[in-house]
Amino acid sequence: MKPVYVLNGPNLNLLGLREPAIYGSATLKDVEALCRAHVATLGLAIEFRQSNHEGELVSWIHEAREKASGIAINAGAYTHTSVALHDALKAVDLPSVELHLSNVHKREAFRHTSLLAPAVSGVICGFGSDSYVLALTALHSLISANKKG
Repeated sequence: MKPVYVLNGPNLNLLGLREPAIYGSATLKDVEALCRAHVATLGLAIEFRQSNHEGELVSWIHEAREKASGIAINAGAYTHTSVALHDALKAVDLPSVELHLSNVHKREAFRHTSLLAPAVSGVICGFGSDSYVLALTALHSLISANKKG
C-alpha cells in the first residue's frame, strides 16, 4: 500500500518551544514518533514532512497524487491564506484530512476561516498531538472505504 503523507506547514518545526500553552510541549519529532507508532497498528506507512515554504508543500501534495494513498495536513497559518494549497488538494483527489493541534475556533477570528476545509475530506482540531492520531485513523477509514467501493 502507498504511504499516507503527513504534511506540516510553517512554524511546526518549533513545536515544544513555541507557545506551549497553546500547542503543547511535544516536539515535531515526538509527534512523528506518535504517528509512526499509531500507523503501525493500522497497517499503514507514512511519509512525514515539514516545510516553512508554501511552494514546497504544494509540490509534496502534487507528488502525493502518484505516491500516496491519502494526505493528513497541518498547514499552520497557510490554512487561512493559501489558495494554492486548496487548489493542490482538490487537484490530487485523494482522501485528505486537515488537522490542527489547537481548537482554531476558540482563537483569533482570522483563524476561524479555513481555505483548505472545502478541499479535504474532513477537519480535526483541538486535541493536541492526538489530532494527528485522529486524522490518521480517519484516513485509514476513508482509504479502506475507497478500496471496497
